[in-house]
Amino acid sequence: MSQWFFARGELTAGGWESVVDASLDGWQHTGLRIGDLSTGDGLLLEQAGVERMVVPLTGDVHISWTDADGGGEIDLAGRGSVFDGPPDVAYLGISATATLTGSGRVAVAEAPATESLAVEVLRKADIPVEIRGAGRSTRQVHNYGTPAGLHAQKLIVCEVITPAENWSSYPAHKHDEAKPGVESRLEEIYYFESDVSRGVDAPEAAEPFGMFATYSSPAGEIDISGIVRTGDIALVPYGYHGPAVAAPGYDLYYLNVMAGPDPERVWNITDDPAHGWIREVWATQAPDPRLPYTAAAAPAATTESE
Repeated sequence: MSQWFFARGELTAGGWESVVDASLDGWQHTGLRIGDLSTGDGLLLEQAGVERMVVPLTGDVHISWTDADGGGEIDLAGRGSVFDGPPDVAYLGISATATLTGSGRVAVAEAPATESLAVEVLRKADIPVEIRGAGRSTRQVHNYGTPAGLHAQKLIVCEVITPAENWSSYPAHKHDEAKPGVESRLEEIYYFESDVSRGVDAPEAAEPFGMFATYSSPAGEIDISGIVRTGDIALVPYGYHGPAVAAPGYDLYYLNVMAGPDPERVWNITDDPAHGWIREVWATQAPDPRLPYTAAAAPAATTESE
């Protein structure tokens, strides 16, 4: 059986902290690179027949790029933390090469493609921020790389913030069968980060974490059930996936990268029939008032007596 979960450091390659691509057994349609720019050396993105989205995780990112139509420079305004709302992001087409420099950490989402599309920059002020779910299923979604917000041939990218004690990627769902209008075939990558929750004082010995699960569907056998920490990566080639759970005291972030073999670029899912009913309960619950998380302010700390 192929390995579908990788702890931080297990996918290091070519100056990148983590690289997910077709060299991994059983992986075809998506890719991801995680890199540290603070060393000042810069990171190279070679032309590789993949469309890309550059996402600052922390700090600002500068992109020097060329493609079949020319080239240029892009400055992406980043953020202090992945929990500070969306950053600027940039789309690079399949003919582009680029060098990334900057002050922090960067993610590069990838998907093999054949159409050559123009470079596009989405500024953080224009990125749709969705509060999804309700009650303990409330999460914040940054929809900068979805079909409604970005031109691309295959690539779908978004990121999710789940505050402490909440559940996301829930109810568990799958997208591994081609059922037009109902379900699409999409590989999915989860890149995780976790930190002490906003407004919470924690000792230096604290070790932020969350939990994530996958399980089998008729399309294939898979089983990921365990703790996730900053830098960990889960691959979902098929099967039901979710929940992603933020432990008490710790917020959870993940970046999702999706693409697949279907001709239509669309995210259609099928809930696990045992758990899909929970969506109806959300109509009777209020969204978590801690969200949205932005860089402007953080909720005040509370005590147990409150």
